[in-house]
Amino acid sequence: MSELDWRVVYTRRDLPRPQTADPLIDTLWDLDEWLDKHSISNGRPFLISPDGRYDTDLNRFFDTVLNTSPVDTQRAYASDLKLWLTFLWVSRGRKDWRDATPEDRAAYKQWRTTDPRGPHVDWTTWDREVATVNQFYIWAASPKRRLVEENPILQRENRAPEHHRRGRSTTPAEASHQGAAKDVKWLTPRMYRMWRDVGLRGYTPEGLPDPSFRGRFASRNATYADLMIRTGLRLCEQTSLSVFEVPSEVPGTLNARTWIPHVIAKYGSARHIYIPSSALKEVWEYMEMERLDAIDYAREQGLYERVRNPLVIADRRRPLVTVDGRRLTVDQLGHEERQRLFIDTPDGLEPAALWLSESGMPSGRSCWQQVFKTANGRCGRHGVRDTAHPHKLRHSYAVITLEQLWRGHIQELAALNPGQRQTYQMVFGDPLNWVRMRLGHRSTVTTQRYLHTLQELAMETRLALIPDSWEPTGVHPTDLTEPTPSQEDIA
Repeated sequence: MSELDWRVVYTRRDLPRPQTADPLIDTLWDLDEWLDKHSISNGRPFLISPDGRYDTDLNRFFDTVLNTSPVDTQRAYASDLKLWLTFLWVSRGRKDWRDATPEDRAAYKQWRTTDPRGPHVDWTTWDREVATVNQFYIWAASPKRRLVEENPILQRENRAPEHHRRGRSTTPAEASHQGAAKDVKWLTPRMYRMWRDVGLRGYTPEGLPDPSFRGRFASRNATYADLMIRTGLRLCEQTSLSVFEVPSEVPGTLNARTWIPHVIAKYGSARHIYIPSSALKEVWEYMEMERLDAIDYAREQGLYERVRNPLVIADRRRPLVTVDGRRLTVDQLGHEERQRLFIDTPDGLEPAALWLSESGMPSGRSCWQQVFKTANGRCGRHGVRDTAHPHKLRHSYAVITLEQLWRGHIQELAALNPGQRQTYQMVFGDPLNWVRMRLGHRSTVTTQRYLHTLQELAMETRLALIPDSWEPTGVHPTDLTEPTPSQEDIA
């Protein structure tokens, strides 16, 4: 990071107290109390200028518009705004964001996308960045605030369908509209198993144990990834699961249903999810082995006694805690509260969080992002081309599930007359809407991107069936295209 860059800093509790006898510092230093009083959670971003200034007007954006947004969304907005502010500081003579003009924005676009000295970001990245800065200036220019005279982002009429506009009549004119919005990256089950076994479990591509593998908690990491690709949960949602959201194993049940409460579901998208019995079995094995080992270690080290303001459940059969004088159930507790949620047991305190680090403390999103990064690096060293990240596993769940549901749906409808088909649709519903609910999407418009992927997959399969006589002698169509996943591979 250059000394001329704006900085993104995050709120954090339990910071060490400065070693000073200054009584003023002692008076002002109870930052934890101040954060609690203003209901500011850990990890809230704010921006600091290169000369060390804290701009109150600028940072109020995170306290108002983004106050209830997921942590990952807040971090993404802070990162995009930092790039814009740094450009104004470095390349436009330390210009204040309040004075930015359309000419500044045009210069920024040229530097980000086409300037030989610039980063040459792809159009998808640029569209996200311009949308972030545009939303910030819409907020700053609103009649309630009037922090700027004009929005430097040129606008045009929003031509998107009305149900997809989210209430906006205009959209950034400088957006490229060329980003690969429908290009969904996903893995077939066969590709996923190779990535998981090599990257997380420490096997070679040939399926043999790799003696050089030094990873710990390999079984935990593989179980976490298996649950994600089989349920479509987001990273923030799965990481915040508690043991109370893990259903019991029932012999003969193929899929166990559980509830994702709105306080940990992104955008409040509370919903039921279905956990396949094989994935649920792995979760329980992790809970009864690696998780208990981590808890024993933490107890021996006295780590749980050091947690500030723990929320303790006295009876796990009645998971209730008291917060600010209110009796709350676990499904009313958000991400931060779940990090300090414990269960009082005869053996001592135990975290209510399902996913624990090696030290026995609740794991965070950054922990799992590092797990995926390490696994991708290991796969690369072993010649495995496929990579994965949490959202790619979510895409994989959506594409595979939708394909399977549509295949069965169409087979059932094929033998019915129009009247019977209508009744069938009324009883069993629409596969697209079912997947929408499992993913927590607000509208099927978002889920429809996966239909585009299925259409591409079907067309690629048909292209591979072009008669040999259409090609030069000795050349087969499959020699000219990338391998296409077969129906057996998807199933």
